[in-house]
Amino acid sequence: MSSPKQSHHRIAGLASFAGTTIEWYDFFLYGTAAALVFNKLFFPEMDPLSGLFAAFATYAVGFIGRPLGGIVFGHFGDRVGRKAMLILTLLMMGIPTIAIGLIPTHDQIGYWAAALLVLLRFLQGVAVGGEWGGAVLMAVEHAPPAQKGFYGSLPQTGVGAGLVLSSLAMGAVAQLPEEDLMSWGWRLPFLASVVLLGVGWLIRSRVPESPEFAALKTEQTEVKAPLAVILRDHRRPVLTIIGARMAENAWFYLSATFALAYATGTLAMPRAEILSAITAGAALSLFTMPLAGWLADRIGAKRLYLIGLSLLALYVWPFFTLLGSREIDSAWFALVVAIGVVFPLMYAPESVLFSRQFPAAVRYSGISLGVQIAGVLGGGLAPMIATALLAKGGGEPHFVMIYLWILTAIALFSAAAMNRDKPSLSKD
Repeated sequence: MSSPKQSHHRIAGLASFAGTTIEWYDFFLYGTAAALVFNKLFFPEMDPLSGLFAAFATYAVGFIGRPLGGIVFGHFGDRVGRKAMLILTLLMMGIPTIAIGLIPTHDQIGYWAAALLVLLRFLQGVAVGGEWGGAVLMAVEHAPPAQKGFYGSLPQTGVGAGLVLSSLAMGAVAQLPEEDLMSWGWRLPFLASVVLLGVGWLIRSRVPESPEFAALKTEQTEVKAPLAVILRDHRRPVLTIIGARMAENAWFYLSATFALAYATGTLAMPRAEILSAITAGAALSLFTMPLAGWLADRIGAKRLYLIGLSLLALYVWPFFTLLGSREIDSAWFALVVAIGVVFPLMYAPESVLFSRQFPAAVRYSGISLGVQIAGVLGGGLAPMIATALLAKGGGEPHFVMIYLWILTAIALFSAAAMNRDKPSLSKD
């Protein structure tokens, strides 16, 4: 029978998975709604493509808030503790999500509706910016040395679970008659977040503090200004993380969000089928993500990450070719492989690979800063850039593919320059 201390890594892994699932459900719900209904509800006076661009612009605002969240919660996560920050980020994500389900639309209060939407989306972004670093560190720092890749993949698995839940929720209301969907149906998935918020708080409140952070407090080696130390002594790892992650982040949001708008709009494919394919890919990632984490423990996180980036470079052209065929089976294959196979090979090893770039005393701040800046440059801007490039290409995705290849080349170079081993604790 395992001791309570020995089982803490399992509890921490489960809590990181559950909490991250809930937070990403909230975050992805917005992306799905932006692709399907927000252009009509909040930007009805624009033509369809311009309205979609505006909807994705509000979507990008969430990413702009992420570096701020990473800086603020990273600071207090390194000073106060990982656990407290994860409770706060959960509340900060859940409450704005519920509020989105209650706000009036353009028809009721004009462009004030879009302004409220932007504000709430920004708060979501701040929450996610603080969430990722804390969830990853709670899982990795609790995990046994030989299983850090696997346990570090569990909060990453929550991304797929959140996408499944959000897609199922929005897919269910998408079956409603158009009038009902646009008047009240789209609100239900956002309001349902109140239940998930309660469950998430209950789970996370039971998790013990990270043992590595607890050791820092005991030894009184915590850093007073973690961000200052990062900017002074650890600029290189921050830059390598930014460069390495942009391609992975862009790939995910293009395959999960932009592809939905592209397939249903430009290619005129059935909305329900594309949503189902995205959901199936996310469901597959529930198995492939922890498998990739297990593999990272066997062959090394850095090596697996480079393999994932190489596969991405090879798959870009087949992905858009399969979607462009307008055949449902081909689109299904393209999306399932993109989200359920290619993405996990990059995303799963990030937890342990990125955390190894910084000492424990400034780790929350370091990985949060690098990852969230990459989120803005890669994920947040990607749907907008891709939409603009699609328009420039006359509806053909050639420029979008070139954009992804450029990001992948940058990522391969950056990942190759990363440290393999955990650095020694800074004397600061």
